[in-house]
Amino acid sequence: MQGERVLEIGDYILVSRETVREAARQFGVSKSTVHKDLTERLPRINPQMAADVKHVLEYNKSERHIRGGEATRKKFLEREMQS
Repeated sequence: MQGERVLEIGDYILVSRETVREAARQFGVSKSTVHKDLTERLPRINPQMAADVKHVLEYNKSERHIRGGEATRKKFLEREMQS
């Protein structure tokens, strides 16, 4: 069962290019579980998929400062609209 989840999460990340946070929300598990699945369990089950997923995770990590800035911008725009 755990192996199935690991593969499903790996496939989800590859197809959707979503973040660990989004994958955790989608599968109803913690971010820590998703991270452990993708970095520790997946390489033992499917090394090629693990390598591909690693690239997506590295890209998402490199872009997180941009997403964080966008979230802050959106928050302040919403506050401005409510005033």
